[in-house]
Amino acid sequence: MATRKEEENGSRCLHFLNRSVALHLEDNLSPTLLEQPKPLLRRRRLSGSCGAARSCCTMGNSQLKRVGAKDLLNIGDRICIPISVQELPAEKQELQEKQWHCAEEEVNFLRSLELYKDSAIIVINKPPGMPVQGGIGIKRSLDELAATCLRYDHSEPPQLVHRLDRDSSGILVMGRTRTSATVLHSIFREKPCGASKEDTDSKERILQRQYWALVIGSPRRPKGLVSASLSKVVVGDGKSERITVIDNVQSVPSQHAITEYRVIKSTSHSYTWLELSPLTGRKHQLRVHCAEVLGTPIVGDYKYGWEANRKWRHFPLFNFDKNSNENSPKENSLPFGLNLGSGSICEKHPRLHLHCKKMILPNVSKALQSLHSSDYNPSEMESLELAAPLPAFMQKSWDVLNS
Repeated sequence: MATRKEEENGSRCLHFLNRSVALHLEDNLSPTLLEQPKPLLRRRRLSGSCGAARSCCTMGNSQLKRVGAKDLLNIGDRICIPISVQELPAEKQELQEKQWHCAEEEVNFLRSLELYKDSAIIVINKPPGMPVQGGIGIKRSLDELAATCLRYDHSEPPQLVHRLDRDSSGILVMGRTRTSATVLHSIFREKPCGASKEDTDSKERILQRQYWALVIGSPRRPKGLVSASLSKVVVGDGKSERITVIDNVQSVPSQHAITEYRVIKSTSHSYTWLELSPLTGRKHQLRVHCAEVLGTPIVGDYKYGWEANRKWRHFPLFNFDKNSNENSPKENSLPFGLNLGSGSICEKHPRLHLHCKKMILPNVSKALQSLHSSDYNPSEMESLELAAPLPAFMQKSWDVLNS
């Protein structure tokens, strides 16, 4: 935990962490934080005094606030950082093994999610309901579990390079080394073609992502481009936040967001299957664009499509699948409390129907190997095409609407 001193009053959070890390390398802070301190700011800040860093995030009576890299700090403010940040790799590994020990069944389940693996990356089909990154109130997250279960014989644990919402599912890519993670970070954060101009030729994009979503209603046009800036607003007396479309970008801090969409299939029951391709990677971008711009909120999105989902009338099963519950015991007994079978449109409270189904990205492993070759040409870099099957509840919704 880093504490704000009087002579540093008014400096920004990121600058303060940079200085703190440099001054406290001998005090159990990892040197890697000096290179990438921003991920730490996804944790929480505890204003005022508190106990040790290990317990600050569990103090129920203390007021915790989320901070960003540009937020200003006041005297006495303290920043809680992950307790897994250790200087010695051996100590860090021992700590992780104690905290995130996985049973054999859990290890086998996580490895069954793998879609692709080579020396540079590992790709899994993230199940819905499992958080990608840890935080307050989250006991087990994919980044922590991957460090224990998906490490194999590598000296470094897999590292996140992008994220999926907790309730969404699909392709999640992790770097297996620091070098490959750095390359992947630059790929996912590269300003894509179309972010500044109306040019959406997929051949010009080195990263292509396609999501499937089941929405309520239907867009006016069968395909198109959504270009709308997004901004974060605080609601509920500061207890929560949401993303919304902003028209006047001059008056409110915002981020430009672009999404391609295409109707996959319309049904006679006021539902539509959409293919969504984000050209930018903003938080909740697809969910907000569907709900606020297209006017077709995603099924099961109770945050951005509350009104439409509140009027929800679950789809009657009739005689579609009398034996649909045969696999229920198996589904209900999955590790980590997951239940991948429930949540289709046949139920009163369907789950979020948003799935990252396809992704095309550079073959990082071969690219890193080719860097040592004298005839290496970046323009001829090979691509990987990844695909993830729908989760069981979305597949059931698809089958029901097509029956």
